[in-house]
Amino acid sequence: MFIGCLLILATAFAALYEWTGFESAALIAGGSVLIYLALSLPKLAWTRLAFVAIGATLAIVAIMLRGDWPAVLARGVVQANFICAFFVALATLRIPAAHSPAIHRCGRYLASRPPGKRYLALTTGGHLFSLILNYGAIQLLGAMVERMVSEETDPHVAAIRSRRMLVAIQRGFCASIFWSPLAFSMVITTGIIPGASWAAAVPLAIFHMAIFTTIGWAHDTLIKPKLNGPRPPARTAEGGVADLLPLLMLLLIIFGGVGLIEVLTGLRMAAIVMVFVPAVALGWLAIEAFGGSGAGSSEMRDEINNLIVRDLPAYRSELVLLIMAGFIGAVGGVLAKPWIAAMGIDLSAVPLPILLFAIMLFVPLAGQLGMNPILSVALFAPLLPAPEQLGIPPALMVLAIVSGWALTGLTSPFTATTMLIAKMGHITAARVGTSWNGMVFLIALAVLTLSLVILSFLLR
Repeated sequence: MFIGCLLILATAFAALYEWTGFESAALIAGGSVLIYLALSLPKLAWTRLAFVAIGATLAIVAIMLRGDWPAVLARGVVQANFICAFFVALATLRIPAAHSPAIHRCGRYLASRPPGKRYLALTTGGHLFSLILNYGAIQLLGAMVERMVSEETDPHVAAIRSRRMLVAIQRGFCASIFWSPLAFSMVITTGIIPGASWAAAVPLAIFHMAIFTTIGWAHDTLIKPKLNGPRPPARTAEGGVADLLPLLMLLLIIFGGVGLIEVLTGLRMAAIVMVFVPAVALGWLAIEAFGGSGAGSSEMRDEINNLIVRDLPAYRSELVLLIMAGFIGAVGGVLAKPWIAAMGIDLSAVPLPILLFAIMLFVPLAGQLGMNPILSVALFAPLLPAPEQLGIPPALMVLAIVSGWALTGLTSPFTATTMLIAKMGHITAARVGTSWNGMVFLIALAVLTLSLVILSFLLR
């Protein structure tokens, strides 16, 4: 229970800092996160311990080389606090969603669509579910796919269906990375690029998301494998369109609320999510507990207790990785900036189309080397010229970064998306990124680059 309470304390004070700028709140949140990291060390895998060691090394380097090291480390701590709080806020929503009968009915309806409609149903479902469940969307829909495939008697048909359905889910998840206010991609990027906001970037991001989704659907349609024998009998569809309504209503409440509060208050989107999403989660728990046959306050109390005692501590490995990626990126970016300047590298002199292409390509290339997108973006984005120097709106630079982030989720063998799909498909993560998604990546990279170039001329 102590670990869960520590994370909630860190989240509460990080949110207070985001809303008020009260520096003591950032110190309390930072202390809570530091204690959490210290308590987590004995139970971490060596890969996570390596990230902690890199973060500690960068802190020592900053102290030794920078006279303003307190400000440098404070920047890293604030970034770590923010990522921790944002993750915990999303986790509060993930818990009731993962156990909701309405959400499971929606998933079964999408997974049982007939073959001609299944790809679009699952990629749309993967997209919508990921907005509230994050990686849990892949686990939820993927488990339904595994159940359906296990019932198929023909191994050839089972292999085809498994591949097509799993990549549809993965590409749907990656599509949400382009624009979702609950995705780290948009939150981290709009927080780094000067003058950027979700409200300004989201129209362009949705446009790129639509391009990406269309490419994935077209690729699936054109390379549809041929069956060796007769077509197997169609499955009986489960549920109806009405099963989608609870999910759509939830998304409308979350995104409408976040967008409206951002416009009214001028606060950055992440600060709003930290408070608004847990409020929605509590409201959802209350509806589930007091509605129908629920046991009222005792059931709601049990769910909250499970969140604190069981669910939040279970995210230790993932949360430590994200916290350290944020700290390393923030501190490393500050330390690297004067070195880049001393080398005489002036990125503002690079032709704009080439620069936008390089920005988008950097994230998936770094992903192939095992760099988490939070780390790679936090490291290189502060080194970029300000958008006004390039004569473009901040939204266009945000678009280039989140587009690269989405392509990383499609191809990097080190991302959770690719590893989950590989596990369910019983193949390697490298094969998912190359054989299953390589062609979509190359086509999307070319088309999205062309889109960025056209937009750069239209928006200048």
